[in-house]
Amino acid sequence: MPTATAASGLSATTRSRPLSAVEFLVGAAIVIGHNVYHVVPNEVPILFVLGWISIRLRDGGWKTVGLGRPTSWKSTVGIALGVAALRVSLGELVVQPAATRIWARAAMAPPSGASDIPHHPLYALLALGIVWTFAAFGEEMSYRGYLLTRAADLGNRTRWAYWLALVPVSVLFGYGHYYKGRVGMLDSGMAGLLLGGSYLLSRRNLWVPILAHGFIDTFAVIVAFLGLAK
Repeated sequence: MPTATAASGLSATTRSRPLSAVEFLVGAAIVIGHNVYHVVPNEVPILFVLGWISIRLRDGGWKTVGLGRPTSWKSTVGIALGVAALRVSLGELVVQPAATRIWARAAMAPPSGASDIPHHPLYALLALGIVWTFAAFGEEMSYRGYLLTRAADLGNRTRWAYWLALVPVSVLFGYGHYYKGRVGMLDSGMAGLLLGGSYLLSRRNLWVPILAHGFIDTFAVIVAFLGLAK
């Protein structure tokens, strides 16, 4: 039988479900509205601000979703490197080849400005700055920190609620890279599953997907700088 405190916490979570559902739907509309229909500004700054306010007011701050000091930075970085290596390998060896077979002649479009990076140190440094601020930090706090939490609220944040919530959030992450085409969306959706999975398996240590995302995109920038990108 649950204690009075546990029952109170559960009832409070249950009462907040409608608000969490509205927040998630608004977040999804912002992602689709920007990337597909281009009627909304870039979703990452908007979701970052909304998430910052929501998590602070409703949950007590970003530490509650895993942005606090990790127990071990060494293991956090090690896990993130492993996730990054797995993501790059699966993308290059499995997802992209399979997707191009399904959609004949389909190709993954590069990010804006990628053509300026090869052999240009200044552009490469600028790209790395964007990678670690906008992409790694901004996208992970927006998608894994905020949207995943609000989606999991609908199932009272049980273990299964988080894993089930990972699917729609990863789909949205795929749509967040709509400009890459069908192959790129599928590839990014897979990346979302891996990043979100690493977040959950690390007991919701948000630094794991943040660092993994940064390592993945840093690798891409280095490959582009050296002129090795396809």
